[in-house]
Amino acid sequence: MWFGGFGGWKHHRRRGLRTMVVTMVSRNPMNGSEIMDQIEAMSQGWWRPSPGSIYPLLEELREDGVLRKREDGRYELTEKGRQEGEFPFGPFVGRRARGIEEMLSEISGLASYLEELSKSDKSRIAPYKEKIKSIANKLSAISN
Repeated sequence: MWFGGFGGWKHHRRRGLRTMVVTMVSRNPMNGSEIMDQIEAMSQGWWRPSPGSIYPLLEELREDGVLRKREDGRYELTEKGRQEGEFPFGPFVGRRARGIEEMLSEISGLASYLEELSKSDKSRIAPYKEKIKSIANKLSAISN
């Protein structure tokens, strides 16, 4: 599962959930229920965080100035949140450059996820087949 990269689950549970929530909200404002639904979908039903873990975390992130709660009940990233730089997944505004080794490791992990997904649920991958081929061609051209 994609969130397995956070290390020992028992030791990093709180930090991992914080990072997931901040990353998800950075891409799209969400409320607590939407966050729980998305994590459950991303883990393919293996894990759904409880309201007792999500809502206190959202409040903590709000108090820390990382998130703000909008009038519609959704949370969005603040400027402080954008500058914190705790986003391990993909490009993000204000994120510092990483080394090639780290980027290649991330690409490999994402490729493994897509490979597993193509074996378990081809219908989820099918709409992105051409985009995946385009990215594969770019990577192939780099390695030649």
